Amino acid sequence: MSGLIDALLIVAVVALVVVRQFRTRRIDTDRRWWVVPVVLAVVALREPGLIDVHHHAESISLLAAELFIGLITGAGWAWTTRVWAEPGGEVWSRSTKASVAVWIIGIGLRVGLFTVGTALGVHQDTSALLLALAATLLLRAGILHWRTNYLRPASPDPDSLRPASTPSAHRQATAYGDGVRLRKERL
Repeated sequence: MSGLIDALLIVAVVALVVVRQFRTRRIDTDRRWWVVPVVLAVVALREPGLIDVHHHAESISLLAAELFIGLITGAGWAWTTRVWAEPGGEVWSRSTKASVAVWIIGIGLRVGLFTVGTALGVHQDTSALLLALAATLLLRAGILHWRTNYLRPASPDPDSLRPASTPSAHRQATAYGDGVRLRKERL
């Protein structure tokens, strides 16, 4: 794909994900939460410009830093997202103001990395950003999926998402932002 198409794909995914996460949404733990990040990673890894061949070490260092920032952003976003369980067992989530701060810091760090790469003369392709976005989304979704398992009330269903060895006190674990009632939005 061309750089313009990659950039448009990144902007579209970020816009879709961010807009959706700042609405109160029911978390559907039955879906495959890892599919979109894996598809983004495959698209990024297929691109030949991921590593600059003329600045191999610098390019790999910048890519590693980009991935690290992506993982930290994903973890920060997941842990600042308010997650709660309704009495009926439905799990809901909504990003918070702290989540906005995580995104702003993550974007600022990425701009700083781009500036460093430009100063070093490293050719930077959008595939590195796409790969970091995939890491962000994958880690966030994984942590939220893990958190929902501990917020679901006990159920007699043996196929429940709750691990069998989990004590009941952990299933009712508090979540970031507990005590705040939010309005549910249904699409």
